[in-house]
Amino acid sequence: MNSNFPIQRRQVLLAAGAAGLSSALSPAHAQTAWPSRPIRFVVPFAPGGTSEIVARSVAAELAKQLGYNVYVENKPGGAGVVAMSDVAKATPDGHTIILGHVGTLAVNPYMLKSQPYDVDKDFIPVTLLAKVPNVFVVHADVPAKNFREFVAYVKKNPGRLNYGSAGNASAGHLAMEYLKLVTGMFITHIPYRGTGPQLTDLLAGRTQASSAGLPALSAHIKSGRLRAIAVGTQQRISHLPDVPTVAEMGYKDFETSQWYGILAPTGTPPEIVKRLQEESLKALKSSAVTERFANDNAIGGGGPSSEFAAFIGREQKIWKDIVQRAQIKAD
Repeated sequence: MNSNFPIQRRQVLLAAGAAGLSSALSPAHAQTAWPSRPIRFVVPFAPGGTSEIVARSVAAELAKQLGYNVYVENKPGGAGVVAMSDVAKATPDGHTIILGHVGTLAVNPYMLKSQPYDVDKDFIPVTLLAKVPNVFVVHADVPAKNFREFVAYVKKNPGRLNYGSAGNASAGHLAMEYLKLVTGMFITHIPYRGTGPQLTDLLAGRTQASSAGLPALSAHIKSGRLRAIAVGTQQRISHLPDVPTVAEMGYKDFETSQWYGILAPTGTPPEIVKRLQEESLKALKSSAVTERFANDNAIGGGGPSSEFAAFIGREQKIWKDIVQRAQIKAD
């Protein structure tokens, strides 16, 4: 029996080595080698808006950290449904992600009659990237110098003014419909395929008002072509210290902001979700992103997946009520 021991021992070692090699080559092990190619970061709106600015700022830093290109693909249409449908069907390997926001995650489930996916079942929240204040603006030719004058002017001219948004269920659409609900204004919604296109018509005077994030509006406010009349946050923002909040104007508890985060298709391995969250947090702490966000009064996120999932759940409860009360519909 003792004479056979060396042979048996060699057999055990060879078997263990083979098992280790098999494990190293298995699909489960290969999944941890992420990324292995460029990452597609889908944005459900046309270029020129806050969503793209947030996505590109973070994508640039992720590319530096990961050693692979993280390219932003704008895919507008259908209140974000086109992009969300695409990513829901993508291979869940961490190489296709999407920028989720208040419209696609918290409003569409209650505003749209049907969607070809379930936002709570077909996507994994990775991390919240940023919260950006909503700013309400009017064209310089509108004869209203402040928020109260604007509300009064619209009420004297019901249905004669138009406001543009980046599209159905965009943050600007929701903010304006919420404002209409609390003030009793009647102003017509004109949806566009992105913030850039809707700003073109607003600056030309073809629409009279809008709500968007400060990054897309700041230069036009400074030039005087647009007039900021209110902000949707509970506190005034540092870049527009003289512009009041809607809550200050007598509409207590009014609050609306744009928020953006990363989601991945369901089935994406937990270790990849965690790595993507950690790398996103690192990107958000980089000087390039923190400086950009500070200039735009944006608040960075970066928390774990569970935290973002809980945040989405709270927002869904808030916007379900607003959608029903304001009877927000896809125009």
